[in-house]
Amino acid sequence: MKAEDIVRVVKAEPIQIWNQHLMSKDYTCAFASDLMSDALAMIQDSPESTVLITGLCNSQVLRTAEMLDIEMIIFVRGKVLGDEALRVADEMGFNIFTTKLTMYEACGQLYEAGLRGING
Repeated sequence: MKAEDIVRVVKAEPIQIWNQHLMSKDYTCAFASDLMSDALAMIQDSPESTVLITGLCNSQVLRTAEMLDIEMIIFVRGKVLGDEALRVADEMGFNIFTTKLTMYEACGQLYEAGLRGING
C-alpha cells in the first residue's frame, strides 16, 4: 500500500515530510506498539517496507526507527513530537504523521484496507 494511501485511510496529518518521494513508496506491512523493545525484537523482515504505528511520542521512537531503517512513523491519538525531537527526526530523514484515531482504530482501518501486519 502506498504511503499516500496509508495516510488517507487513517486521516493522518503530516508532522514532517522529509522525503516527498517516500509518499509514493509501497509499504507491505505495519507494526504497532508503544514498546520499542518489541519493535526491535519483532521487526526482522523488510523493516524498510514497514510502517511503525505508535502512541509513544519521543526520541526513543526515532532511535528505534533509525536502527531498523524504518522511514514512516504514524503517531496515534493526535500526538506530536516536541521541538527537540522534531530536529532529531529531521536529521534522520523520517516521514512522520499523526492521526486522531486510537491505535486500535488505525490498525483496524489499515488492515481492512489491505495492509497486513509483520507476520502476514
